Amino acid sequence: MSESGNILGDSVRRLLEDHEANWARPEAPGWIDGLWPAVDALGLPLALLSEAQGGFDLPASDALNAVRIAGAFAAPLPIGEAMLAHWLLASAGMERPEGAITIALSPADLELSAEADGVRLRGSAARVPFARHVEWIVVCVAQGPRTSVVLLSASELQITHGDNVAGEPRDSFEIDMSVPRDRAGQIPDLDAAKLRALGAALRCQSLAGSIERVLAMTLQYVQERTQFGRALGSFQVVQHNLAVMAGQAVAAGAAADMAAEAFATGDLLPIAIGKARAGEAAGVVATIAHQMHGAIGFTQEHALGRFTRRLWAWREEYGAEAEWAAHIGLAAAQAGPRGLWPLLARVS
Repeated sequence: MSESGNILGDSVRRLLEDHEANWARPEAPGWIDGLWPAVDALGLPLALLSEAQGGFDLPASDALNAVRIAGAFAAPLPIGEAMLAHWLLASAGMERPEGAITIALSPADLELSAEADGVRLRGSAARVPFARHVEWIVVCVAQGPRTSVVLLSASELQITHGDNVAGEPRDSFEIDMSVPRDRAGQIPDLDAAKLRALGAALRCQSLAGSIERVLAMTLQYVQERTQFGRALGSFQVVQHNLAVMAGQAVAAGAAADMAAEAFATGDLLPIAIGKARAGEAAGVVATIAHQMHGAIGFTQEHALGRFTRRLWAWREEYGAEAEWAAHIGLAAAQAGPRGLWPLLARVS
C-alpha cells in the first residue's frame, strides 16, 4: 500500500466511523440523505482515475481498498459502483457528471442502435445497485469485443424498487429512448466477460472487508460470553472454529488483493480465482459466526446479520463460485499439461 493509498484508506475509515450509527440500527434506511456529498468531498468516486483525469493516480489495488473498508462497515453507499462508473466514463472519453452515480453492467436485455444525433437504448436493466437513490446511471452494453457506455439521468427513468437478501437496493427499469451523442461512448477491448469480471473484482473487496468485520465481532463475542463459568473462547472446539475463520479471512483478503491487482490489466483468471475463493470464504465464515453467536446472532437487533446477509448476497453478485470455477477449469484445460504450471506461475 502506497502512502497516498494509506491516507485515502484512513480518510474513508474515519468518515464511515463517524456515520455508522446512522445505518447500524435495524430500522435504518437503505440510504443516508446528505452523506454522498461527504463521499464526493473525499474524491472517492474518482479514486481509480489518473491525476490528469482528476483522480489520485493510485494503483488500482490502493484505490479499491476503499471498497473493502466500506464492506467492513456495511455502508449503504455505492462507493465501488461510483468508482467503476467514473473509470468507465473516462475510458470511453466521456465527461463525468456531478452527483451520486451507479452502474448497470452489461444488461442482457438492452439493445443499442445508432441514430443521427446519438444512440437509441431499448430494453430493460435489472438489479442495478442503488438506482432509486442516485442522480446518474452508467449503462454498459457489451457488443462483441467492445463495450458501449451510456450515461443516463435517473430522473428520466421509471425505476422499480427491488432489494437483495441483505436489503440493499437492487432496482430495475425499462427504457426506450434516444440518448445524445455526448452521453454515449465506446471502450475497445472490453467484452462481456471482462466487464463482468470488473464487477466481480469489486465484490471481492466488499466480501473481504465484511469477513474481517464478522471475524472481529465473533472474537469479541466469545471473549465476553461465558458458559459453565468460562469464556466461550476458552473452549477448544471454539478455538478451533475461530482458527478456521481466521484462515478463511486471510484467504479472502489475499483473493481480494489478487482481484484488485488484476483490475487494471483486465486479466480474467486472477479475478475468477479471487471471486471464487472469496465467495467460498464468505460461506464458511458466515456459518461459523452464527454457530458461535447462537440464537442471538439471528435476531434483527444484533449487528451480525447486517454483515452475514451481505456476505450471502455479494457472493452471488457478478458470478457465484460455480461460474468462476468453470472459468478457472476451462483455462486450465486450454493450457494443457505443458502450460498448466506457467499459467499458475503467471497468476501467482
